[in-house]
Amino acid sequence: MFYAISGATMTTVRDILGDKGHRVWSVRPGDKVYDAIRMMADKDVGSLVVLDGSKIVGIVTERHYARNVFLKGRASPQTRVDDIMERTVVCVGPDQSIEECMALMTTKRLRHLPVTENGALLGIVSIGDLVKSIISDREFVIEQLEHYISGSAR
Repeated sequence: MFYAISGATMTTVRDILGDKGHRVWSVRPGDKVYDAIRMMADKDVGSLVVLDGSKIVGIVTERHYARNVFLKGRASPQTRVDDIMERTVVCVGPDQSIEECMALMTTKRLRHLPVTENGALLGIVSIGDLVKSIISDREFVIEQLEHYISGSAR
């Protein structure tokens, strides 16, 4: 969806997940940090949701690794994910707008937001996903304005 001149709805997290998919890479709290970092590298992602069964108990990012393992001289093969993960996980619902998510990410200084509905993990959106969506929406509006100005409005 898009925020159009004629009053259509704004793009939501659900729209982004519809485009990018619902795949979420995860680890368990007791997994070793080395394995988490290896998974991030293999999957080309910057964060992993930490799950205990199906319950979100944390999130671990490259930033957590850099600050809590590397800079402290810890060994990633011996350090557990739950020793460095963020336990307070900020999640969003699928019907939240891109603008709401951007404001939340800016205020909380986050780069990744798990998406949940009724306690179920639906996916994850990154700052990159949001920026890509905003650019796409703006390009659409510009195209529509150009058609309108040139007299070929649909």
